Amino acid sequence: MTFPGMRLMHRDQRGVTFVELMLAIALAGIVTAGITMTFAHVFSGSTRTSNHMTAVRQVQSAGYWVSQDALQAQNVTPDAGPSGFPLTLTWEWDGTSNEVTYELQGTNLLRDYNGQGTVIAQFIESIEVEPRPYYDGKLTFTVTATLGEQSETRIYEVQPRPAPDD
Repeated sequence: MTFPGMRLMHRDQRGVTFVELMLAIALAGIVTAGITMTFAHVFSGSTRTSNHMTAVRQVQSAGYWVSQDALQAQNVTPDAGPSGFPLTLTWEWDGTSNEVTYELQGTNLLRDYNGQGTVIAQFIESIEVEPRPYYDGKLTFTVTATLGEQSETRIYEVQPRPAPDD
């Protein structure tokens, strides 16, 4: 039984030629390659951007904590080594002595406040205190974080409060 209009090919048509088939496959391949390259570019760009933003946030975290403690510090004691780390900051408030020590262990920056150590930043490649921490009365330190191929460096200058007169 045949239905009218169901016949797609007429008796004198032969179908698709080999050249037409090859052309359709080539076009589909070009479109697929373009889409694949676009996705690859978006994903690799997203990874780079994510790594850079993570490095920026880690540098900001390190700068924030060291700056906040340096603002309160009455005494800043950098290590005698070339980096100035570990860095010890001390102050007295309402008769209570406070001490914060910053130390770089691997790529983690540790903040030890009165015996309680906390990781405050990761992926830190280097952190250095200027050789003269009180040059112009400022504590100057440089923080660099690296994640993958992305790196971020910032320089911080902090004016610690003066030590009390004895």
